[in-house]
Amino acid sequence: MTPRTPGPGFRPRAAVAMSQDAAAAVLDPSSLDAFRQICDLAPPPVLDDLSTPRARSLLADVDLLVTGWGCPVLDEEVLRAAPRLRAVVHTAGSVRGHVTEACWERGIEVSSAAAANALPVAEYTIAMILLAGKRVLERARGFRVSRTRDNWLRTARSTGNYRSTVGILSASLIGRRVIELLRPHDIEILLHDPYVSAADAAELGVEHVGLPELFARCDTVSVHTPLLPTTRGLVGRSLIDAMPAGAMLINTSRGAVVDQAALTDAVLAGRIRAVLDVTDPEALPADHPLWDCENALITPHLAGSEGNEWRRLADLALAETARWASGSGFVHPVRRERLAFLA
Repeated sequence: MTPRTPGPGFRPRAAVAMSQDAAAAVLDPSSLDAFRQICDLAPPPVLDDLSTPRARSLLADVDLLVTGWGCPVLDEEVLRAAPRLRAVVHTAGSVRGHVTEACWERGIEVSSAAAANALPVAEYTIAMILLAGKRVLERARGFRVSRTRDNWLRTARSTGNYRSTVGILSASLIGRRVIELLRPHDIEILLHDPYVSAADAAELGVEHVGLPELFARCDTVSVHTPLLPTTRGLVGRSLIDAMPAGAMLINTSRGAVVDQAALTDAVLAGRIRAVLDVTDPEALPADHPLWDCENALITPHLAGSEGNEWRRLADLALAETARWASGSGFVHPVRRERLAFLA
């Protein structure tokens, strides 16, 4: 008889719970085949409504749920229908939308692919930092208009990345990856994170500074703070006004971490520049002035995993499922006590 406890020979009974679109994007046929090698996976369609008779029938016997974007909330009622459920493997980042207090009270183990999703966000951020330093976007616009080369020997000394100063707001998974990717460059890195000590910052190879100093000293500030009640509007008018003339603010976290009105005023005035993959609201109204502002680049929340990067999420979830089934536990667990600091 197949054991029902993680360890040698254990094949968990599993089901996929997420939106149909998310499943089609993240779990391609080869990924599904790989999951079937290590668990008894419920056949499609995926569970996007956990109240249906079919969903309740499947939930009654599952050990593990593979979740993703659009997963229904795993509340007390759902858990009563899933008495054997012991683990949730999430193929995206934040689990706040579906993992409830009832899950933690049950002792359900939770894993997230946040570490995998952090990589493309960090890559986007690095690209934008380096492009901003060379002022590529605005110079390309000028070149398109003039269609003649300017005198490159008269380039302003504020242009370039050599010994520029980049500030990282929060040593999150993404923030730490950005720091790592910046190391090969001749760039000074400052960090503000109230939960990181000066000694920890030194181990990361960065200088730990206060929040006002971060904004006052940096040529570029990159925001990686999760949106929590304590961080809503954290980047307010006083911080934005303290940024040096021509500085760049990059936001790939959540729009509401930044005071949108204050940022708009500074960018429209030409004081600073902005690269925004997130805004508040998202998307901005069609008549918002930032759409037509040459000092702002707005992208449609594309920094996270997309296209072939979805496979990385599936691969991490697959590896986590295999480890959990073997009794080895998760490499990327979500800890209940860390929820207050996570997105």
